[in-house]
Amino acid sequence: MPAKLNRAQISLAIWLITFQLSTCAQDATKNENWISIGNDRGCMRYSAMTQINRQNVQDLEVAWTYRTEEGDKTCECTPLIVDGVMYITTNRLRVCALDARTGDEVWTFDPFRNGKSRWPLASGGVNRGAAYWSDGIPDGQRRIFHGTSDGQLFSIDAKTGILDPQFGEAGTKSLREDIQRDLSQMPYGPTSAPAICGNVVIVGFSCGEGPGPAAPGDIRGFDVRTGQQLWRFHTVARAGELGNDTWEGDSWRQRGGANAWGGFSVDEKRGLVFAGLGSAAFDFFGGDRHGQNLFANCTIALDAKTGKRIWHFQTLHHDLWDHDLPVYPNLVTLTHDGKSVDAAVQVTKTGFVFVFDRETGKPLFEVQEVPAIQSDVAGEMSWPTQPVPVKPPPISRLEFDEDDVTDISADSRKYVLAQLKKLRPGGGFNPPSLQGTIAMPGFHGGATWSGACFDPETAMLFVNSNNIPNIITLVPGGDPGFPFGIEGYIKFRDQDGYPAIKPPWGLLSAIDLNRGEMVWQVPLGEYAELTKRGIPVTGTENFGGSIVTAGGLVFIGGSKDEKFRAFDKQSGKILWESKLPAGGYATPSTYMVAGRQYVVIAACGGGKPGTKSSDTFVAFALPNSKE
Repeated sequence: MPAKLNRAQISLAIWLITFQLSTCAQDATKNENWISIGNDRGCMRYSAMTQINRQNVQDLEVAWTYRTEEGDKTCECTPLIVDGVMYITTNRLRVCALDARTGDEVWTFDPFRNGKSRWPLASGGVNRGAAYWSDGIPDGQRRIFHGTSDGQLFSIDAKTGILDPQFGEAGTKSLREDIQRDLSQMPYGPTSAPAICGNVVIVGFSCGEGPGPAAPGDIRGFDVRTGQQLWRFHTVARAGELGNDTWEGDSWRQRGGANAWGGFSVDEKRGLVFAGLGSAAFDFFGGDRHGQNLFANCTIALDAKTGKRIWHFQTLHHDLWDHDLPVYPNLVTLTHDGKSVDAAVQVTKTGFVFVFDRETGKPLFEVQEVPAIQSDVAGEMSWPTQPVPVKPPPISRLEFDEDDVTDISADSRKYVLAQLKKLRPGGGFNPPSLQGTIAMPGFHGGATWSGACFDPETAMLFVNSNNIPNIITLVPGGDPGFPFGIEGYIKFRDQDGYPAIKPPWGLLSAIDLNRGEMVWQVPLGEYAELTKRGIPVTGTENFGGSIVTAGGLVFIGGSKDEKFRAFDKQSGKILWESKLPAGGYATPSTYMVAGRQYVVIAACGGGKPGTKSSDTFVAFALPNSKE
């Protein structure tokens, strides 16, 4: 017979039940937003929500799907969620507002509503999301800023999907204005989301990276209400500007690249905007641009109101490998030498992680200039040293020689060894050659535009990376009047198409940034046919970033096996995975509507991995009874 409860116990039980009912009632109306591509404007990509956690993540199920009906191209969008409304960009650059609880369409905006764009689309027309701005007044102005790769910036009313007539020309700002050059035949436009700092919208660009004149990669700031250009920072230093002496002669003129194509992070308190800049054109031969080439390959901090440079740090001098900085730095707070320090953390294609003091740009861990192999190509002058951080350790393999050749089968190893005899093996700073040089890391990193996420509870950085070697072979006369081109963007593979290097080929890493030490590394992705042969999980090439939550989870898609996974952030153990309609080559977001937490990802495939395409956004949540 159960023991009787005394009055105190009965009162406590009644209080607990009342409290739980009250909490449930409050939670049933609770919303949590994801207001920018990085959640916070500093792009930690962290959520404090715990409803979905280590204990229940295995119960996640599809809550809803949304089809864009545009499945012939990839979509790399990170959805924004504000007050129960989700804002996405689609495969063909429309903006859609969805009910974030059901996936039902609220409105759509088509930038090409009058037909196809009259301008070329940069980078094939890819887009990674939009930006949200509010005037901070209840029921005041709310805008979605959408930049398209044909060189347009749209200000869209977040409630109605109608263009703001006060912005630019009837809601549209032509980004080819204010340039003083004819860009009509050149690719020029944003492919990553704009950034917001106060009442300034900041835009980066994709532009030409091949031989010959190209559109500038300059960073530009605009008034959020009028579209007026407020400033323009020259990412290739001009005559009389700091850094111009890093370009021999007039080699800076009409130079492409050095662009912030990977987006921005923002320190709203300090009024600073941060970017990682791309390599200078041409990506693989610099005989016409002798010097360090500032501000290419730099992490840079600018005053968001004026565009004035605050500091910069060049992570690679005179780039010859297309190892541009593909993403913004994460703005985080660390404990360093016993003190709290605001930092900017830059992941790179070269496989390194640089950690800077956010105010000064000084590295928090020592960076050494190490000797680099010199080029033997006529006209080239590769830089004699390259920067290498002492800490944290690299996130990818940095060299390729016989010891690194694949071992997934005797035939694969034999095939690759035969190919290797024709090529130049070596490390990450081995310059391109006429013979053919192995680039390791390859053109896709190391890290990619996928970037990293940061957990403020543990000071751990989570970053996915690739171990896929490329072959750079210079060929004479690649462009009229230019001495060299390249044979192609060639991956070094075995006879069956698998990477020529020993697995793992794709990784997810966790780094303690307080100490600058690796906590764990695990393969990301799987080739099921190899696992069936008894080969340990190899990982795959991956595109699309991670997010981390207070529920103890790291969510990431990205892998060629088209799966979406949740990892335990402490151990790296896979706790849940789900097969997507196509590859999730995008960074997810998480949010809460009416007390229910969701995780959403664009599952559109295609893109650089070359898997099948789709047109689907998928949102997951716990069954209502499991919340």
